Amino acid sequence: MFRIAGLFTAFVILAGASLSPAAAEDKTITVFAAASMKNALDEIDAAYTAKTGIKFSVSYAASSVLAKQIEQGAPADVFVSADTDWMDYAVSKKTINEPTRVNLLGNSIVLIAPKDSEINNVTIAQGFDLAKLAGDGKIATGDVKSVPVGKYAKAALEKLGAWQAAEPKFAMAESVRAALTLVARGEAVLGIVYSTDAKVEPGVKIVGTFPADSHPAIIYPVAATTTAKPETSDYLAFLRSSAAKTILEKYGFKFLVSPTT
Repeated sequence: MFRIAGLFTAFVILAGASLSPAAAEDKTITVFAAASMKNALDEIDAAYTAKTGIKFSVSYAASSVLAKQIEQGAPADVFVSADTDWMDYAVSKKTINEPTRVNLLGNSIVLIAPKDSEINNVTIAQGFDLAKLAGDGKIATGDVKSVPVGKYAKAALEKLGAWQAAEPKFAMAESVRAALTLVARGEAVLGIVYSTDAKVEPGVKIVGTFPADSHPAIIYPVAATTTAKPETSDYLAFLRSSAAKTILEKYGFKFLVSPTT
């Protein structure tokens, strides 16, 4: 009887030892971020992991897709949107811890072409003829009904009087990175993406920049979700730090807040 009890005790101790790594499992923050954030955010997250040991699980996609996934219960601690509309949507669905929301970054949209294209130095102004410039080719951007870059692109082209003629030539992509890829592969002769995307893709070149007043301000809000882990608050603080600012500005983002140390 005592021998059985002793074996049972030993089993419990061994089981406890085997469970202890799980109990002390590495902490992971799950981030849902706009596709255009990938290169910069990957570098920021690597720096944060080196500093704290906390790891990351990151999903990059169009802000529209991510906001709806969070609404449907996808586990996320942080949401980084490429526009205020989709963050507002998430807030309205009560999936965002609103006091944590910060308008962190700004960006610009540009016209790109494959790197070996003969198109260069396009002046983007009232009345410019995008349809003629594209010829028989396609123009890639995000879906203008939902993907932020597409919404910004359509707004700009409408204001400049170029949308109606160019609309039939558009290839709507599921995200800004998908649009970028279409141009880099030569499957589209032109594309409208963020300047930060064009900067990280060697297969394209910027041929024109849209005037800032031709579209709504491009703002990237960031916030914790209502189900965020406690350690999320320190990560959000890091995103506002001077170290993060240096990385983000290297990739071409505009830092919209006063950096913390």
